[in-house]
Amino acid sequence: MTLQWTAVATFLYAEIGLILIFCLPFIPPQRWQKIFSFNVWSRIATFWNKAFLTIIILLIVLFLDAVREVRKYSFTHTIEKSSTSSPNAYEHTQMKLFRSQRNLYISGFSLFFWLVLRRLVTLITQLAKELSNQGVLKTQAENTNKAAKKFMEENEKLKWVLKSYGKDEEHILEKENKKLVEDQQKLKAELKRTSDALSKAQNDVMTMKVQSERLSKEYDRLLKEHSELQDRLGKGNKKDL
Repeated sequence: MTLQWTAVATFLYAEIGLILIFCLPFIPPQRWQKIFSFNVWSRIATFWNKAFLTIIILLIVLFLDAVREVRKYSFTHTIEKSSTSSPNAYEHTQMKLFRSQRNLYISGFSLFFWLVLRRLVTLITQLAKELSNQGVLKTQAENTNKAAKKFMEENEKLKWVLKSYGKDEEHILEKENKKLVEDQQKLKAELKRTSDALSKAQNDVMTMKVQSERLSKEYDRLLKEHSELQDRLGKGNKKDL
């Protein structure tokens, strides 16, 4: 086996080992999520997509090369089998055909498991997030149920208290309602008296205002007559002199 196919086979074995580890039932997805959240993965995340595509391209190239080799040696194997060539050449062709088929399987399964590994990591991450969300929702639901039970218990207590003291409270409420009605009637009567007094005071003010205006006019008239009498009296004194 050449160096490149040895590397591909090693890569295939590593993929199988990782897939088996990911499929272990006693390791929960939350543990894998913690492992995937290490700082080292965030540092190499920028190179992950490029490395993923590069490995896919290399595996596809090796797979196509293996397909070409299989077709080549299958055609050669058919020709040598139908011909009367030497057994050594036939065995040599069979050996190359076997190697090309082995390389085809190695490259094909490596490509397949590489895609499966990528998908498996994505599903484990999504499952871990969903389980975390489920735990949060479960906690919220439990808290809501506890609060609902507490409110129901308090409601039952209040109902029991109301049933125990319902008659007394009804009598008290009836008295208080009657008292409030009486107070309302008193307030209405007081408001009416106050309104009447206010109207009367306003009328008195208007009357006093009118009288004040009349007195002011009368005072002005008298003052004017007094001035005229003084003028006449002054003129009469001057004539006597």
